[in-house]
Amino acid sequence: MSQNVDKQIAELEARINELPRGSVSSKTVNGHEYYYHRWYEAKRKVEKYIASEEVQALKDRIAQRKALEKQLRELKKQLPKVSKKRDQDSHEYLTMVRRGAALRKYAEPVKEFKHRECYEQLRSFVFGEQQDKVFILYGLRRTGKTTMIRQILLEMDDDMLDQSAFIQITAKNTLADVNKDLRALEQRGCRYVFLDEVTLMEDFIDGAAMLSDVFAASGMKIVLSGTDSLGFLFTEDEQLYDRCIMLHTTFVPYRDFARVLGIHGIDEYMRYGGTMSMGGVHYNEDSTFASKKSADMYVDSAIARNIQHSLHCYQQAGHFRGLQELYEKNELTSAINRVVEDQTHRFTQEVLTRDFKSNDLSLSARNLRRDRESPNDILDRIDTEAVTQRLRKLLEIRNQSEQTVQVKPTHAQEIQEYLQLLDLTQTVDVVSLPSGEKTTRTLIEQPGLRYAQAKALIESLLLDPEFQDLSIDERNAVQDRILGEILGRMMEDVVLLETKLANPRKQVFVLQFAVGEFDMVVADPQTSTCEIYEIKHSTEAVKEQTRHLRDKEKCGMTEHRYGKIKGKFVIYRGADFTADEVQYRNVERCFG
Repeated sequence: MSQNVDKQIAELEARINELPRGSVSSKTVNGHEYYYHRWYEAKRKVEKYIASEEVQALKDRIAQRKALEKQLRELKKQLPKVSKKRDQDSHEYLTMVRRGAALRKYAEPVKEFKHRECYEQLRSFVFGEQQDKVFILYGLRRTGKTTMIRQILLEMDDDMLDQSAFIQITAKNTLADVNKDLRALEQRGCRYVFLDEVTLMEDFIDGAAMLSDVFAASGMKIVLSGTDSLGFLFTEDEQLYDRCIMLHTTFVPYRDFARVLGIHGIDEYMRYGGTMSMGGVHYNEDSTFASKKSADMYVDSAIARNIQHSLHCYQQAGHFRGLQELYEKNELTSAINRVVEDQTHRFTQEVLTRDFKSNDLSLSARNLRRDRESPNDILDRIDTEAVTQRLRKLLEIRNQSEQTVQVKPTHAQEIQEYLQLLDLTQTVDVVSLPSGEKTTRTLIEQPGLRYAQAKALIESLLLDPEFQDLSIDERNAVQDRILGEILGRMMEDVVLLETKLANPRKQVFVLQFAVGEFDMVVADPQTSTCEIYEIKHSTEAVKEQTRHLRDKEKCGMTEHRYGKIKGKFVIYRGADFTADEVQYRNVERCFG
């Protein structure tokens, strides 16, 4: 019975951790009522402004958390009383420990799940040669960490399970608790230990070396997992330097998304991808990024609190640098949210500037006129220049008016550094020829997060009174056109990101000219060769798509700087084929 109660407790705690803490309060200023979500974090009160239309949903989720917490308290009463005095022969632990048959039951729910590609690294550590190192499995929430541990447990035979333990860490635990339990487990012949959410312990970062120096060095294989990615990076830099193997799960490539979840289609990936949440046939309704509200909650709980918690625990909160003033005012979480949203604002503005008013609009207009099911000429009748300028203006106004925290350039720079350390963002070079000048483009590794924010932004902008002069068909056409361009630009980013990560020894960048660009260049400095790419969201192959690839002047400038062009490609959503010197490749088969 105790094992069953333990399982129920673990499941309840997991559900509780997904729900917001605190309460909702309001202030009346100049006759207007403003709502705030308030809670305590690391003994500090945190306050975040919330829109009025989100208040009831937040209250409902807080009430749900309180109801579950009440259930948890009642359930814990069923557990046997634990003596405060504990001797070495006791089978009671200071932390929540599962062993033996309980591990089999704990792992059973994931037996039908497919493995992520990175799973093999964890498997090799557990079933391979003994090492004087610990294995760190880290990444943002809902990226498959605990599932992979349960999959490892499923592969163990009874003898190995008898020598294994899974320890669920809570914020109440300390490294001293873990140390005592590990010593007790070691005396009972335990060789494989999995510690989940270890960075919840405030003293973990500054004292983690004992795990490798004491226990791993004496023959115990230890796997640490948790969502506090930044905390693990601080730990690697300090306590576990050269004594750990790191496996980061935050980036979920298209191949993993399609194969593990069974959800195929590059557009589905761009709209909802970035986590390993199982949603079945209703994935797009249940996804972490199904709506702006759910995406914002993920940023708040999985990203912003991650950074704040790690900085609080690292070097006794002495590493906040320029963010100290925001932290002391309880505004750091809000500032991190602002930086993430600002990146989406800039991304959307760039799409409007570069794509929506580009020459490709004529191609979209032609395709709409030729549509077999519902042909129309709406895009021929819309003043795209005026619409674009109006949207850009509204974006700027929205960007300023919604600021509740003054984020200075130094704040933004430091926050962006942490976002990159979390593997939430990557940068890719944008090179201009003939000057060779470089800028950078920020890529979001969780595409569903960016799409949810951009889509909500466009939907709200199109409610502006000036747009009401357009008919509903015209408004829908403008929205569909912009969202189509956003998906097109996001597909470029997805291809750039996956190609960059798959080719660490090559240069992957965007190459711009006075007129036009190559959407991607992959250059190999060792062989002095390169490949040039156009990336199109289209399912149709049109010769116009290859005009830059066939431009002799552009190709000559490229070869002069990067070496012989050994391939010209169009990555798109249609079938594979070759026309003249250009190879068309289907994006899903490229990365699936």
